[in-house]
Amino acid sequence: MNSIFKPLTERVNFTGDMKTDIYNFLSSNDCPHTADHCLDVGSESRRIAILFNSDPNAAEIAGWLHDISAVIPNHERIDVARQLQIEVLPEEEKFPMIIHQKISKVMAKDIFNVTDQDILNAVGCHTTLRSDSTVLDQVLFVADKIKWDQKGEPPYIHDLNKNLQQSLAHGAFSYINFLWERKETLKVIHPWLKEAYEELKVKV
Repeated sequence: MNSIFKPLTERVNFTGDMKTDIYNFLSSNDCPHTADHCLDVGSESRRIAILFNSDPNAAEIAGWLHDISAVIPNHERIDVARQLQIEVLPEEEKFPMIIHQKISKVMAKDIFNVTDQDILNAVGCHTTLRSDSTVLDQVLFVADKIKWDQKGEPPYIHDLNKNLQQSLAHGAFSYINFLWERKETLKVIHPWLKEAYEELKVKV
């Protein structure tokens, strides 16, 4: 395990049950809201995976893991990413919140010993999606948007659910298009999001 993670894990009693350990890891590091959100997204990922013939177990695990980097304060994320030898894009440097997906991917592998590359890749693009996204990428992306971590109902939820009835790609594109229509109000346009938008726009 990378030494940067040692202070985050020393208070956690790891049981070997991943769901329990992720919940305890987040709760022990003062992120109980994120712990609840990750379990919710795990359940929603499982539900969506079953609908679209994806692996429900992999989807659920990806959901549990996707926001584990919430334990790292926003102002420290760029420095942590560089220490972990993660490529930092200019958009991520400008808006560090967005790099949490890449840090969560490394933490999933390093702390929770996840070796399934499909799970790791889905965790690593769950905020922005990416070009050539897999079914599992899209499952987690959509589940995270349905079970968003803010108060109240997501403003895009009715369109997303309606489009999800057509296909998983339609559901994913629905959310990206919601952002695209408001891109002037966004702090940055992540290049992965732009690539996913352009690719899915043609497909759907």
